[in-house]
Amino acid sequence: MSDEDFLRKEIDEVERSAARRIDPGTGALTISIAVLALLVSLVLPWIGDDTGLNVVLGESTTFLPRLFAFFAFGVGVIGSGITLAVRRWGLAWVCSLGLFAGSVTGVLSIWTQQTTTSNKTIGPGPGIGLIIAVIAVIFLLVKWVRIAASRPPHL
Repeated sequence: MSDEDFLRKEIDEVERSAARRIDPGTGALTISIAVLALLVSLVLPWIGDDTGLNVVLGESTTFLPRLFAFFAFGVGVIGSGITLAVRRWGLAWVCSLGLFAGSVTGVLSIWTQQTTTSNKTIGPGPGIGLIIAVIAVIFLLVKWVRIAASRPPHL
């Protein structure tokens, strides 16, 4: 094997490695701020007097806010942290898809807190923490889709 062949193999390997990685740039800071907003929403009320921490720990019996909490903190906090640490392109798409599902369940969670099965009463309404969490998840969704879609098509 000549030096030229060895050099060509090494360059090809570096190119394949670079193609699997993302560079969030300044987006990493804004993602970190949105993750911080999700963590702050834990101490704020989500459903009536229940805080976000109560919903995450399963002390609330409502299904959609609980499902949203799993998406928001599983994908939004843990997934974003892992993806920023390892900077893999595939994980950026996983975060994007998970946060899309989370944003849909978050909006539905707000809606279910405003409605009831009776037409005589209104629901308890969403707490400020739930609203902040949904906005943070939608913001994270937009950031991760931009980062994941920024990969050149030929790589």
